[in-house]
Amino acid sequence: MKKQNPLLLIACLCGMTLLFAGCATQKTSQPAENSQSLGNPMTAFEDIEVPADMKFNQKQSIQITTESFRGGALYLSGKVEVNSLRDFLVASMKNNKWQHVGEVYSDRMMLAFVKPNKTCIVMVKEGFGGSLGTTYMEMYVTVDVKAGLRLNPFGEPVSQ
Repeated sequence: MKKQNPLLLIACLCGMTLLFAGCATQKTSQPAENSQSLGNPMTAFEDIEVPADMKFNQKQSIQITTESFRGGALYLSGKVEVNSLRDFLVASMKNNKWQHVGEVYSDRMMLAFVKPNKTCIVMVKEGFGGSLGTTYMEMYVTVDVKAGLRLNPFGEPVSQ
């Protein structure tokens, strides 16, 4: 009986496994006609800037828009050092006329910014690997649209 080369057998098995695994994960379904993409909610908040290295996570983020209110919970991550990200956010928010009203540190950092009809809370956490790892950022943004127009939530003028 002829003895087979075990390396050849292992290579063939690995190749077949990759081939079948690739076919098993293909998706052929089409999205529903009436479905719509959330897009990048960062564009809805034009006066908030984030570093280009911070990538938006659409799957975790959520946004709401009504006649009187706009807001969202936006999740981003990237290879950015925490203190550098803090400095960038404070400077860019100031340039966009946001007031930096406070910050708190624990195992993560919280920054708070306000405008007359807007609030932005930013949570920053350093991921595994310290400054060499991924940094995670959560932004909670609220915009009272009617307050900016001097209307109450019911669309009625507010007297001064």
